[in-house]
Amino acid sequence: MSTQGLVLPSEQQVAWQQLEYYLFIHFGPNTFTDVEWGHGDEDPNVFNPTALDADQWVRTAREAGMKGIIITAKHHDGFCLWPSRYSTHTVKESSWKNGKGDVLRELSEACKKYGLKMGVYLSPWDRNHPAYGTDEYNQVFVNMLTEVLIGYGDIFEVWFDGANGEGPNGKKQVYDWDLFNGTVYKHQPDAIIFSDVGPGCRWIGNERGIAGETNWSTMDTEGFEPGAGAPPTEVLNQGQAEGARWVPGEADVSIRPGWFYSPSTDGQVKSLEELLTIYYSSVGRNANLLLNVPVNREGRIHPNDSTRLMELRRVLNETFDENLAAGAAVREENGPALKRLTDGDPGTFYAFEKSRTSASFTLELERIVEFDRLELQEYIPAGQRVKSFSVEVWDEQAQGFRELARQTTIGYKRLLRFPAVKTNRVRIHILDSRPGPILAGIGLYKAPEH
Repeated sequence: MSTQGLVLPSEQQVAWQQLEYYLFIHFGPNTFTDVEWGHGDEDPNVFNPTALDADQWVRTAREAGMKGIIITAKHHDGFCLWPSRYSTHTVKESSWKNGKGDVLRELSEACKKYGLKMGVYLSPWDRNHPAYGTDEYNQVFVNMLTEVLIGYGDIFEVWFDGANGEGPNGKKQVYDWDLFNGTVYKHQPDAIIFSDVGPGCRWIGNERGIAGETNWSTMDTEGFEPGAGAPPTEVLNQGQAEGARWVPGEADVSIRPGWFYSPSTDGQVKSLEELLTIYYSSVGRNANLLLNVPVNREGRIHPNDSTRLMELRRVLNETFDENLAAGAAVREENGPALKRLTDGDPGTFYAFEKSRTSASFTLELERIVEFDRLELQEYIPAGQRVKSFSVEVWDEQAQGFRELARQTTIGYKRLLRFPAVKTNRVRIHILDSRPGPILAGIGLYKAPEH
């Protein structure tokens, strides 16, 4: 969607970006075999969680401040966490619940109970299915996908991995991405489809959870496809200012060294500082954060992981609960007051004149405040426009403004960290922008000592 040459997000993409932060769960036979990529020849009986508790997963995610959960319904080994009619490598063939279990059903019910959104990861690669590598397989995959899309309520995101290996017959599958995407939209028209080229959202180009300091939500996808045919890593990480499609970034990372649970990594959960850096480098750089917390062999999130999630939540709450700029006066240089930037409502905005490609405005506080975090937001239903900006603070001693930061894109949300400063005036310069920048908010915050 575009207007006057500007690419715009869909309503679904706007709603997706407002989620900001959600849980990834890698779970399957690999959890029990201590490998990252299973070969598809595992005995289904290895999958036998002793105390699976999907309620615990969802409660943990909700208390961590997350808005949804995406689970590996089928990884590369082909094992299905639901009793698929199109595979013999599923929970139905396992000893868990005597073959009567359905992980997706339990997660779906828990998500509905606690008000979180549910998403699914389905790898088209299948190292178990005998049809993989034949023309028949694409329809087999679509049949599996359809079961998931129609059987478990609303799905907010479908995560397609582009991995593509040889099948048991030595042939490599040619994936029919148009068929796969069309199947999603047929059954879940509001779902966001993730892949290297979207169309709903894109991989950020690394598995460290780090978006580019410059991060455009637009990208050219023509001639590219998921997996080996993906755009260059730099493009995935930074987007493209003149990209023809709105494909915002999603930053995925695991809280542990691997994606699946391993007892050997119980002591290697990422530190609070590492997770904070990831948060500011993803949500703080116009990307959503998909944080993997693998379920253990009991079928529960390990206490080490949940403890760290709660530490992160506490620090983020204490940081962002009070916007020191709330209600403050904002004035454009030689122009009107910009009250909507400090009203705390992301649905309101201030639109500069359509012909302008730069602007300056000053935040005037009633008292001197101390802060070390700054938040800026564009009104993304109207597209992404700002190309570069700088931040200045009033220095009482020097009786003048001094530059605090200089950066490039803003997008849905930009968060800056810096040593604490004390001032009662902050000046923002939009140095370069597509014509008519439109801003939705500004915030000043003070992070707690931790």
